Amino acid sequence: MRFLTDRKRAAGLGSAKSGTEHHWHMMVSSVALVGLVPLFVFTFGQALGMTYAEASLYYARPFPAIVAILTLLVGFIHFKGGVQVLIEDYVHGFARRALIIGSILLSYTAAAIAVFAIVRIAL
Repeated sequence: MRFLTDRKRAAGLGSAKSGTEHHWHMMVSSVALVGLVPLFVFTFGQALGMTYAEASLYYARPFPAIVAILTLLVGFIHFKGGVQVLIEDYVHGFARRALIIGSILLSYTAAAIAVFAIVRIAL
């Protein structure tokens, strides 16, 4: 007869063996966004209305460029995880796999385009 404590039962990570890890990643990315979004709004707000030359000089400084890149990367990673959970809950069969792959590709493509755009403006 096995006697397991609640902690020992929880250490099995559930039937899929990945739910706890996924939840942890979503919590970490949401906490990161709590700090990054106000910084992004503050730095991006100063850049609104600038000409291309002024914006290029502004984003050539490291702080605004790093804040923008981090916010967009973490935001798209958080988006990917949230959409994946949504699809897993409401879509079944082959459509589930296709939509999850599509959402992952969309997230990484959008993140790459965002980083490229900021680097292009900064350089």
